[in-house]
Amino acid sequence: MLKSNPSLRRICGWEKASEVPHESTFSRAFAEFAENGLVNKVHEALIKDHLGDSILGHISRDSTAINSQEKPLKKKKTEKKAKKKSGRRKKGEEVKKEPTRLERQQSMSLEEMLDDLPKACDVGTKKNSKGYKESWTGYKFHIDGLDGQIPVSCFLTSASVHDSQAALPLAEMTNKKVSNCYDLMDAAYDSPIIRSHSISLGHVPIIDINPRRNIELKEEIALENKRKKLINLKTPEDMRYKERSNVERINKRLKEEFGGKMVRVKGWSKVTAHLMFGILALTADQLLRLVI
Repeated sequence: MLKSNPSLRRICGWEKASEVPHESTFSRAFAEFAENGLVNKVHEALIKDHLGDSILGHISRDSTAINSQEKPLKKKKTEKKAKKKSGRRKKGEEVKKEPTRLERQQSMSLEEMLDDLPKACDVGTKKNSKGYKESWTGYKFHIDGLDGQIPVSCFLTSASVHDSQAALPLAEMTNKKVSNCYDLMDAAYDSPIIRSHSISLGHVPIIDINPRRNIELKEEIALENKRKKLINLKTPEDMRYKERSNVERINKRLKEEFGGKMVRVKGWSKVTAHLMFGILALTADQLLRLVI
């Protein structure tokens, strides 16, 4: 493209086709950008320069599947746990439970939380909009999106990482860049830890309730929704929750317009750089639309 398209070549800084470097030079430069996290730093500076001094409305949190051409990491076989003794426990005997990753994150710094998250290529499974399970091999890209379809914070994890495990590090990353009032999340983030963390940052969490295996709660939610529809009641929380579609539009534009659908590089750092180049271009495009 650079050798055949003069306009694109001039935009990139080369007048003649003979001045365009070899493909291997581009590959080495890309590898260096990926290793140093240069694109992440440029995106962070862009957000801080244009939005850092403003009080913003809603931050919408979500993730999207990223397909990769890599082989998934083989998981190590876990040792079989010793069988529990039958019968009642002795008086005063305590059962030790290992804390979940979300519980451990409460006492971690942002760097520790990001280092603790799995980053290898593996297999992920989630329900689609129609309620059917679908699987993919690759990664999961977690995004905090602002009103106006502006991505504020992003990072990449293994495909098998649950969305809730990315909530606290995303919140901390976003809090260092901008000031917002509301945090909007779907039912995957329904956790007391995530709610309390959002409140501790001075935000109002609006999170869809996840009834899980509570059949009575599920039925009550369905009945409450019917009552609201019958009298045409729209609560302020329901109206604000609709703004969460901003992050879904970011995911769609990233994949369809900015290279997120076809990832031809391998390895966590290079896939991150590839996606962040798309995020950087998407952010600049949306900021220009707001200014115009």
